[in-house]
Amino acid sequence: MKQFQLSAEPRTDLGKKAAKALRKENKIPVVLNGGEIITLPYSGTLRAGEKVVEIGNGKGLITTDLVVTNEAVRKLIYTPDIYAIELDLHGEKRMAVLNDIQFHPVKDTILHIDLLEVSENKPVTIEVPVQLDGHAEGVKAGGKLSLSMKKIKVKAIYTKIPERVVINVDNLGLGKTLQIGDLHFEGLELMNAKNAVVCAVQLTRAARGAQAAAAK
Repeated sequence: MKQFQLSAEPRTDLGKKAAKALRKENKIPVVLNGGEIITLPYSGTLRAGEKVVEIGNGKGLITTDLVVTNEAVRKLIYTPDIYAIELDLHGEKRMAVLNDIQFHPVKDTILHIDLLEVSENKPVTIEVPVQLDGHAEGVKAGGKLSLSMKKIKVKAIYTKIPERVVINVDNLGLGKTLQIGDLHFEGLELMNAKNAVVCAVQLTRAARGAQAAAAK
C-alpha cells in the first residue's frame, strides 16, 4: 500500500456538543482503535486522548480520541486508492488504516472517522480495489465482461496488502463467472464468501444469435 502522512491532535473534550463545535471549525472527530490490550484494573498512565474500553474477561483496550482537519484527510477519503496511514501523534509515528467513515445523510460532509492501528505482527482486514487484466475468451466470442465486485475483502499483515488485486481474465469463457473461491493470492486470505461472483462474461444478444446459428 501507499503511505499517507497524517498529523492529529489528542481530543479530550468529548460528547455530541464538543463534536459539533469541532465540525463548525472544519475539523473531524477521530477514534484510533486497535491499541494495546491490557489487564483490568489498569494501573498505568494514560496519555492525552487515551481511554480504556472494557472488552470482557478482565481485559481492556486502549483507544485514542483524536481530531484532524478536513483538509488533512481530503486526499485520503476522496480517492479509490487505499493507504497505510503514518499517524503523527504525541510526537511519535503510529501506523493505521482507514476503518470506517460516517457521512452526514444530507450534506455528505464527514461526521466521524474510525482508524485501526496496525503493526507488522498483527493481520488486518481491509477492502482492496479489484483490477481486471487481460482479454477474456468470452469477450472475443461476442460477450460482455462485467465487474460485480469493485473491492475484495482481504486479511493480511498490512505491509503485504497490495494497492489493488489484479485478476487475469484471459481464460474466462462466454457465460462464465469468476468467484472468490477461484482466486488465490500469496500472503492474502480472502474473506468474502467463496461463491461470491467477482466478474462474469455475459451473453449479449449478438452472442446468443451466433450460438444459435452455430447450433443449426
